[in-house]
Amino acid sequence: MGIAADIAGDWHAALAALAWQVEAGADEVIGDGPLNRYELAAEGRKPSVPAPAAPALPEPVAAADPVQVAQAAAARARTLEELRSAILAYDHCDLKKGARNTVFADGNPAARVLILGEAPGADEDREGRPFVGRAGQLLDRMFAAIGLSRTSTDPQSALYITNVMPWRPPANRDPEPAEIAMMRPFVERHIALVDPAVIVVMGNTPLDALTGKRGILRARGNWMQALGRPLLPMTHPAYLLRNPSAKREAWADLLSLQERLRG
Repeated sequence: MGIAADIAGDWHAALAALAWQVEAGADEVIGDGPLNRYELAAEGRKPSVPAPAAPALPEPVAAADPVQVAQAAAARARTLEELRSAILAYDHCDLKKGARNTVFADGNPAARVLILGEAPGADEDREGRPFVGRAGQLLDRMFAAIGLSRTSTDPQSALYITNVMPWRPPANRDPEPAEIAMMRPFVERHIALVDPAVIVVMGNTPLDALTGKRGILRARGNWMQALGRPLLPMTHPAYLLRNPSAKREAWADLLSLQERLRG
């Protein structure tokens, strides 16, 4: 029967047999069949087959560029109402989150003169219309002096008023360059739809948005071109409230506008 049969099922006997083999110098297990060590060595020298590459992970989807989104949304607007809806649906500007209202525009869309301001203040944010606070009241008096009004139904004497930013910045701070950049496509489309004869920019923000320049105190009163139209830079009425002596220069700018409209 052999030793394997004698120790089968007897754990103590199997352990004793193993100990006897170790004492006898057995250092490896011998199988029932012979092994060709030369063949085993040759197989060890064979190049290993590379494991299949793991499937490539999909590239992360880049966040939408706010300016490109604005450009696409503005280009689709065919009317002022569609443009208003596009701005209301635009969620890439954080200023919108803290604003009460989206301030779109005021006045007569058929007007020859479009006034472009900077951004709503507290009064404008509350009412949803541009230039309705103290600065807006001064603006109305200034342009009334040369026969122009936002309430006029006659395009020859009417004004159309809007801002670069439709939402109030916190604490009335200046809009940041990135905020101006993402709203610029809407401003350009707004102007194209209204198609004014003259643009008046009031303050650094609209000057920057349409010309890429700043320095309103140097630029004011000097006629420029923007979007294929005459552009007149003027100081913001809020600046005039803080610096009454500058009203003389503002009056000169208004007379220059009146002369351009008459010509």
